[in-house]
Amino acid sequence: MPKVLVLYYSSYGHIETMAQAVADGARSAGATVDIKRVPETAPEAVAKAAHFKLDQAAPVATIEDLAGYDAVIIGTGTRFGRMSSQMASFLDQAGGLWQRGALNGKVGAAFTSTATQHGGQETTLFSIITNLLHFGMVVVGLPYSFAGQMKLDAVTGGAPYGATTISGGDGSRQPSENELAGARFQGELVARTAQKLSG
Repeated sequence: MPKVLVLYYSSYGHIETMAQAVADGARSAGATVDIKRVPETAPEAVAKAAHFKLDQAAPVATIEDLAGYDAVIIGTGTRFGRMSSQMASFLDQAGGLWQRGALNGKVGAAFTSTATQHGGQETTLFSIITNLLHFGMVVVGLPYSFAGQMKLDAVTGGAPYGATTISGGDGSRQPSENELAGARFQGELVARTAQKLSG
C-alpha cells in the first residue's frame, strides 16, 4: 500500500479544495494519504489584508517529510505563469534531499489553478515538474484517458500535465465537478503507479 503526500499552497482555498480531491482519488486506489501545506511566507498583516484563507486544516510540512512517501503530488496556484513563491521557497530548501537522492524513483505529480483559462496553467505545471525531475522522480500527468479535459461545452481546466482549475479574476469561481474529477483521476493514477513501482 503506497504512502502518498499531497503537498499544496493555497492563498484562497481553490488549491486546498483540489488537494482534497487529489487525496480522495489516491485513497480510492488503496493508498495511505496525508495532506500537508507549505508555510505561508507573506507577513500576516499582508495576508489578512489580501483576504488569504488562513484557517486551513492541513498541517504545515517540513522538507524532511517528503522522503517518507512513495509519491508526492504538489499543487499551487500560478504566479505570472510559474509556481507561487511560497511553494518555490519550500522546494528550494530540498538541496539535502537532492544531494542524497532521497526522492529518486519516487512518483511525483503536479496540479494548479489560474484566474483565467490562459493564465499560465501549463507553464506553472512545468515549473513544478521541472523540480520533480531534478529530484529524480517519475512524473505522472493527467492523460487523455481522463476525457473530461477535452470538454468544449463548459469552461474547464485540465491538461495532460496535471489537473487544474480556473478561479476567475475575483476568485469567485470554485472548482467544477469536472475539474475535481480530473484531480481525483490523477490522484488515483499516482497511487496506482506508485504501487506498481514498489511491487
